[in-house]
Amino acid sequence: MIKILKFDQDTPQRLDVYLRANFPQVSRNQIAKVITSGLVLVQNAKAKPSTKLHSDERISFPAEIFQLPEIEDINLDVIYEDDFCIVINKPSGVITHAKGAFSSEASVASFAKPRLASDIDPEGQNNRAGIVHRLDRGTSGVIIVAKTAAAQKYLNRQFSTRKVKKTYYALVAGKLGKTEAQINMPIERNPKQPSTFRPGANGRVALTQYLVIATNDKYSLLKVTPITGRTHQIRVHLRAINHPIVGDTVYGGEPADRLMLHAASIEVNLPNSYPRTFSAPLPKDFKKFIKVTKAQLAL
Repeated sequence: MIKILKFDQDTPQRLDVYLRANFPQVSRNQIAKVITSGLVLVQNAKAKPSTKLHSDERISFPAEIFQLPEIEDINLDVIYEDDFCIVINKPSGVITHAKGAFSSEASVASFAKPRLASDIDPEGQNNRAGIVHRLDRGTSGVIIVAKTAAAQKYLNRQFSTRKVKKTYYALVAGKLGKTEAQINMPIERNPKQPSTFRPGANGRVALTQYLVIATNDKYSLLKVTPITGRTHQIRVHLRAINHPIVGDTVYGGEPADRLMLHAASIEVNLPNSYPRTFSAPLPKDFKKFIKVTKAQLAL
C-alpha cells in the first residue's frame, strides 16, 4: 500500500526534516537511509534527504516503511545489576543489538532498554543504547550493558584502553601442538568477503593467548584470553593455526548446532566501585563433545 502526503506549507522544507516531524518515532538518521534507498518519491521522482519540498508537492512511499515493528519479548539471565550497569549471560543465537530501527528481532539491547536511564537514549531511538562491547550471535556468555550515559563512557574507556580482561572457552578440532601459546597475527577485513576478516600484514595488531585445558581424540577445549579486541579475533586466529572453532562454518569449522565459543568471564572496574569479575558457567552443549572437570575449568 502506498501512502501519499501533500506538502501544504508555503516555506520550503527539507524532505528528511518534514518526514521526521510526521514520524517522530523514527530517527532522522533512519529516515535518511530510507530516502537514500529510493523508497521515497517526491512528485514521482527519487529524492535525497536534502531535497527541498515546495507547496502542493506530493510525497509517496510504502506505508509500512515508517512503522516500527513490535520487538519480540525475551528473557535473559541477569548475573548482576546495579544503578550503573547490567551483566547478562547471553545465550547462543541471540544478537547483541539489531542492525536497524526496523528490526523486530529481540536482542540484548532490547532486553536491557526498559532498564536504561533516559540520558543514555533521550529519543528512545538508539538500538545500541548501553552497548559497550559485542558478542557474535553464536557466542554465548558474559556481556555488560551500561545503564547511564556516564557509565557507558566510563566502561567504553576501559574497553578501548584494554583494561578489561576477558576469558573465553573455545572448542576446536584436533589436538594442538602446544598446550599454551600466544598467537600474534595482525587482522584485516577480507576484501573478497567484507563481513569476514583474515590475517594480513596490513591489518591491525591482534594478540590472543590460549591454554589447552581438556582434549580427546577429536577435540580440544581451550581457555582463551584475547589481549586485543578485534572483530572475530579468536575465530580468525584459531582458524589460522588450523584449529577452527567447532560450529564456525564461516571460518572453516565443522558444522554444529551452535558456535562453540563462550565468553566465560569479564574482569572490569564498575563505576563508583571496585574491580569485579563476572562469570558464566560452561554451557552443557560443550560437554557433548568433550569431558571436562571442575579442576580443568579452574585452570
